Amino acid sequence: MTKHHYFIAVKLPQETKQFLDSWIEERKGDYPFARWVHPSDYHITLAFLGFAEKSKLELLMEKLEPLIEKESTFTLTLNSLGTFGPHKAPRIFWADVEASEQLNELQSSIDRLCKEIGFELDTKPFRPHITLARKWNSGDSFDAASLSQIREEDGKTFSFNVTEIVLYETHLECTPKYHEYHVFPLASPGA
Repeated sequence: MTKHHYFIAVKLPQETKQFLDSWIEERKGDYPFARWVHPSDYHITLAFLGFAEKSKLELLMEKLEPLIEKESTFTLTLNSLGTFGPHKAPRIFWADVEASEQLNELQSSIDRLCKEIGFELDTKPFRPHITLARKWNSGDSFDAASLSQIREEDGKTFSFNVTEIVLYETHLECTPKYHEYHVFPLASPGA
């Protein structure tokens, strides 16, 4: 039996996934990475849980529901491209978002709750990003100077509303890989 991993993430709206996919398709040739993420799998991870027993997931969902339903929807703006891993041959190619106090506070609350329940989470500082590709695949070194900001054709920034947080289940054998295990809607403004 396959053991699935779980993570909590910001769900990107469909139009945001489509925008990112189109933006990347036009520039893919400039960035020879081995594996590109399926657009349906774009998200911003808030907490990676790893493998979890069903009972622990049930407890998490029970406690997460009231925490998230108090949060109002908010807006994020795509910002720039970056990488994780060795500078000359990065492991991860990502897009980030402009700083958001509400996103940071929400992530901190979720992090605290997960730890209280007994999940062992990553100790690195939260760096909100959307993974676009993995594993540099070129004999030439990666050129960090080639990284740009993500803008619409007219030069304007692209913003989107965060309306749902999702507990995702990973299915490595599938494409797309991430299945919505449970969806937590945020409160509408003024609700």
